[in-house]
Amino acid sequence: MRAFESLFDESSITMRLGLINSAWAQAGRDTAWGIQKTREIGFDCIDIFADPLDIDVRERKLIRRECEKAELPIVSVCCVATGLIDFNPSVQRFHMDRCRKYLDLCYELEAENLLLVLGEYIWNQEVIPPAEQWATGVANCTRLAEYAESLGLKIAMELEPFPLSLVNSVDTMVRFLGEARHPALCANIDISHLHLAHVEAAEIARLKNHAIHVHISDCDGVRHGDLPPGLGVVDFEPYLNEIAKLQMSGAMSIELEYSPEPDRIEEWVRNAFVGTASLMKAAGLRS
Repeated sequence: MRAFESLFDESSITMRLGLINSAWAQAGRDTAWGIQKTREIGFDCIDIFADPLDIDVRERKLIRRECEKAELPIVSVCCVATGLIDFNPSVQRFHMDRCRKYLDLCYELEAENLLLVLGEYIWNQEVIPPAEQWATGVANCTRLAEYAESLGLKIAMELEPFPLSLVNSVDTMVRFLGEARHPALCANIDISHLHLAHVEAAEIARLKNHAIHVHISDCDGVRHGDLPPGLGVVDFEPYLNEIAKLQMSGAMSIELEYSPEPDRIEEWVRNAFVGTASLMKAAGLRS
């Protein structure tokens, strides 16, 4: 049984509310402080943004030790791997190896999934045929899903809102997962990204039995922002109501970018927690 599973009463919390710990790192706070503060504020779980090639064994042990001390389960480890669809085979091989190390880190931290961000079509889709990049992405992600499954893990694919992103709509997400046809390759729902990509809330229904994780943040409606809910223009109610219909048992993690006032990062995160918890409760996603 994965660590901390018995801490949560599924009847009282439909979805856990988490935080991606990059919120603290971007404001210059150290790892241990951020983990302790995450629990103090009231979060149920945490997502870790750390590159296994950039941290040493001491940092890995610190992450696990501090999360155990805080009784804060690690749900997801975030990975950006744009090189998985690079046209150079050597670059692809490096990123495949790097992603496997990410999955090893997930296993070591007893996380549930790897949050994977793919890249974009290069050269405006005019040099390398888009279908070739797409096929490369599907093939490499399927191989990674096979490795994830061998570790008892899943991969949550991120939907990016940018025009040239491979997966930038529910249509492309469903198509990508359909072509991969691997049970360990799943979807992440990012509410801010859906809003920026002009995806209607009703489209979320198409991700039933595919989605395993959720990111929540706000934006100005034009540019990627990752603001605390309530500081932008996103109408969260329709999206959260559709997510509730999926009957997911995973986590909803707040994703925050750089605070304009780093010295007030605790207030920034606390306000995000309070606002998100209220939204989730109204949608029946949290007691």
